[in-house]
Amino acid sequence: MRRTISIRLSLVALAAAIAAPARADSGDGTAEPVIVVTGRGLAETPATPAYDVTEIDAEELQRTASGRIEDALANVAGFQQFRRSDSRSANPSAQGVSLRALGGNATSRALVLLDGVPMADPFFGYIPFSALDPGQLARVRVTRGGGSSAFGAGAVGGTIELDSAGPAQLGLVGASMLVNDRGETELSGSLAPELGSGFAVVSGRWDRGAGFWTAPLAQRVPASVKARFDSWSAGVRVAAPLGGDVELQARVLTFDDNRTLRFQGADSESQGSDASVRLVGRGAWQFDVLAYVQIRDFSNVVISSTAFKKTLDQRKTPSTGLGGKLELRPPVGSDHVARLGIDWRRAVGGLQEDAYSAVTGLVTARRRAGGRNGDLGLFVQDDWTIGKLVLTAGGRADRWSIKDGYFREANAAGTITTDRLFGNRSGWDVSLRGGAVFRPSSSVALRAAGYTGLRLPTLNELYRPFVVFPVFTRANAALVNERLRGFDLGVDVTLAPGVTLSLTAFDNRLKNAIANVTIGTNLRERRNVDAIHARGLEATATVHLGAFGFDGSMALTDSKVEASGASAALNGKRPAQTPRIAASGTLSWKPCQGCMVAATVRHIGLQFEDDLETGRLPAVTTIDAYAAFPVSRDVALVLRGENLTGRQIVTRNQAGSIDLGAPRTLWIGVRVGGR
Repeated sequence: MRRTISIRLSLVALAAAIAAPARADSGDGTAEPVIVVTGRGLAETPATPAYDVTEIDAEELQRTASGRIEDALANVAGFQQFRRSDSRSANPSAQGVSLRALGGNATSRALVLLDGVPMADPFFGYIPFSALDPGQLARVRVTRGGGSSAFGAGAVGGTIELDSAGPAQLGLVGASMLVNDRGETELSGSLAPELGSGFAVVSGRWDRGAGFWTAPLAQRVPASVKARFDSWSAGVRVAAPLGGDVELQARVLTFDDNRTLRFQGADSESQGSDASVRLVGRGAWQFDVLAYVQIRDFSNVVISSTAFKKTLDQRKTPSTGLGGKLELRPPVGSDHVARLGIDWRRAVGGLQEDAYSAVTGLVTARRRAGGRNGDLGLFVQDDWTIGKLVLTAGGRADRWSIKDGYFREANAAGTITTDRLFGNRSGWDVSLRGGAVFRPSSSVALRAAGYTGLRLPTLNELYRPFVVFPVFTRANAALVNERLRGFDLGVDVTLAPGVTLSLTAFDNRLKNAIANVTIGTNLRERRNVDAIHARGLEATATVHLGAFGFDGSMALTDSKVEASGASAALNGKRPAQTPRIAASGTLSWKPCQGCMVAATVRHIGLQFEDDLETGRLPAVTTIDAYAAFPVSRDVALVLRGENLTGRQIVTRNQAGSIDLGAPRTLWIGVRVGGR
């Protein structure tokens, strides 16, 4: 804790000191012009459109009915979490992010960046969605397809880039306060002063509520409880010029998230403190230098679904993530944009858990496990503009390592019964990506891209067994890296001003995909299967005509597991939790200045709970709504509605034991100041 506080105070003090008014004397008594900083990284390169890219602007983020970032992302074709539940009623460790129906388990197969910094938990690989307030973001850019330049190891499904908003978007002071028909509350606010040529943003959010019933009425017992939640996050972000074309950015984010799922005592907590410092140079030699630290922890109590007593106390899972990057863009002529650099990441963590007898309530075993993963990447990319054609090519070389793995188990008396040390492993892997975008006219763009990618197994997959009662899933310290190979073909068409259509066909094959494989009754193990092969179509449509708008997205995927040997029973089946079709459409209307009315229809197709396709999660279609009306210059009335038709959303089906997602929920509140 002292280490966390020290990091926060040091960064804030440094950033505040350099954010003082930046006006220099020119020598003749006059001041140099003030430089206004952006708070962002380097601009996107000309070949970015060669890949399948979707952007979500601030307005789309704001009109999400639940007020949660994961629901805003769900409007992008191909985005999925491991389960359908959001960050009020999911186990945090199950909130991995994937794209393109690569599914398989709860670890993220997409790289999620907040202002250039990886957000995945160092031990588990999940994304702390409750710590990410969509109201504090300026935009989100989703790039589907494997690989990226910096921090590319892990981006086998794609990259999700979150850009924070500054004073220009937030205003000096902003706040929102909402309450729903269950008495749950959502409070958020920001203070964003301009400091000389720079700025600071201080923000916070607090969500709490008694929750809703995740167990159907017929399956409730005296031990059943609603999915209670209580989470908060707070952050400080500063951007300031250092002189010339150099900009300093610093951020501190801290959060805590507590949830209770299904049974009394089934409590989980995730917490963390992240800090980063970034230097961005926009001169002739452009550069982006970044360093970050993550300090995270997770705990979880498993309750027996038959005895309703504690069977496992995953009381502590501390982890630390360290990393950084250096990217250079040398001046190589107006037709080329070259990128070269190096990045590094290290994850260290371990679990401390106690197993209990559901009969006696006494400890039966004490377990400790963990290890250290590392990746050093070298990357290079060049975009070449030739008239209406832009070509891009790049590559990464990753030196990865899996070290210091261990698993120890002792009985109640403290006698060691299992003591295993796992051998260190390391190696080099090369990933390539390239593409082209051709614009035969101002209204048409033709795209093609090919890529490979790499993902290391997480510490969680390697060393931590887990229980979703009554199913026990073993870890596997022998897991090997996942390797992706794929390509896209696409077309973007502007039919009229404000009317665009996009269609992408893709073929992705994830070799050595890690899946939770059934090996016995109520027993699974993490294993590498031969591959997950996903092929499909992604379509988006945007129509903005006057006061009316429509944003639609759809993904049709044929995703199959390729498996042989001990995992042959999975061959030809769909990956767990992966729908064949996912679609959403939002119709919006702005009847007056500052007014907004929007309705979103979302459909998720049939999914299966497990690898053997025994637990069906039926298809579901939901309707959400959002409305905002100004009542004065700085105050707006906000109305939100989730799942307005009250559809039953099945999020888990384990041998008939079912969990449900959010029921119909109505919100009312006010937004003060801000945007």
